[in-house]
Amino acid sequence: MTATVPRIEELAAPSHWRTVDFISDLHLQASEPATVAAWRRYLQTTDADALFILGDLFEVWVGDDAIHSPGSFEAQACADLRAAAQRLPVYFMHGNRDFLAGAAFLAHCGITGLADPTVLAFHGQRYLLSHGDLLCLDDVDYQRFRVQARSAEWQQRFLSQPLSTRRTQARGIRQESEAKKQSGAPYADVDGPAAVQWLRAAQAATLIHGHTHRPAEHVLAPGLRRVVLSDWEPDASPPRGDVLRLSPQGLERLPVATM
Repeated sequence: MTATVPRIEELAAPSHWRTVDFISDLHLQASEPATVAAWRRYLQTTDADALFILGDLFEVWVGDDAIHSPGSFEAQACADLRAAAQRLPVYFMHGNRDFLAGAAFLAHCGITGLADPTVLAFHGQRYLLSHGDLLCLDDVDYQRFRVQARSAEWQQRFLSQPLSTRRTQARGIRQESEAKKQSGAPYADVDGPAAVQWLRAAQAATLIHGHTHRPAEHVLAPGLRRVVLSDWEPDASPPRGDVLRLSPQGLERLPVATM
């Protein structure tokens, strides 16, 4: 597929922000209690001035009405987010798993939606933020589905189904994802030339993204780089889960276990 540069939004960090945290790909779900526990512990203890969640916070999001289902996992997760948002600004960008999180979710949690992509202007530097899925051009089937699933018509049709039906479909999606993971089938990575095109359009030197579950730093061209966020899986061997912290001195990775 050919690359196009989407509309790029911009957010200027207040001058008093000294540290900003970036996370993505926690894939929170009730069946992964260790990840949920690490997430709650992080929210309660981080001393960052702001938190940016760059997609796939949830394994799947079946609609904002799930928040109001008594005792639901979604209700508890939103309570955790709401408590954190009372201490620090929290920004949320859709991923490929939680793209149905809507305005009611944001309002209920007291957090701010973030367009994909967005430039964060921080202490004289510009950082381009994205979930990353839109840059995985080799995943042609997914890119076609993404266009379909982001349409108002598709979302209205899906959300008009009973909550129980949507939950059943979500379980099927999780099973398919797990089967693909176990098969060892390769996942598409971010397209380098497309990432360079985005960075130059944004007048930024660093792209920060998730989605690929391949935490690393890549030099794309002289003066241009992309930094990949970690997924979270504390039960893995070795455990996975980093927070990427930005300060006026630059970026550093902080293992969740040390926070």
